[in-house]
Amino acid sequence: MNIDIEDCYRKYAPMVFRRCSSLLKNEDEALDAAQDVFVSLLRFQKRLHGQFLSSLLYTIATNTCLNRLRQRKRQKNYNYSQSHSAPEQEPPEQGSIDPQYEKVENSMLMDAIFLDESESTRTICFMYHSDNMTLREIGDVMGLSVSGVRKRLLAFNARAKFKLKGEGEQL
Repeated sequence: MNIDIEDCYRKYAPMVFRRCSSLLKNEDEALDAAQDVFVSLLRFQKRLHGQFLSSLLYTIATNTCLNRLRQRKRQKNYNYSQSHSAPEQEPPEQGSIDPQYEKVENSMLMDAIFLDESESTRTICFMYHSDNMTLREIGDVMGLSVSGVRKRLLAFNARAKFKLKGEGEQL
């Protein structure tokens, strides 16, 4: 079944753009990323069916933006390593945590928490916690009932607390 890309664009472009904007924090880059999402949809339309398009587009938008953020970070690191002089930074105060270390530590913690979670659970968690979407909005996007979304979030929270408790005992 072929997907009507034009109709899909009219219907879902605002949602895709909001997702890209929230992740990239740059309107021009978000517009480019949103266009890339629909180019991907156009490219693979023969392999897709018309069910759950909003979920598919949301996932494609998330992955597209995450790839752009990784690319941005790699480019920044590459440019930094190419320069001969390092920017001057003040050392952290005695007893304070280095912000870079804290970022890495938080990233590792998030990776550990999400390690065994499905893609849909991760998407639901990001929609709820990062995008501040309501349970109804998430349900509409994911094709779930409000109670289904609530159950998924509660189950995830219980697993995350268990993982955090286990990590704390190992430290």
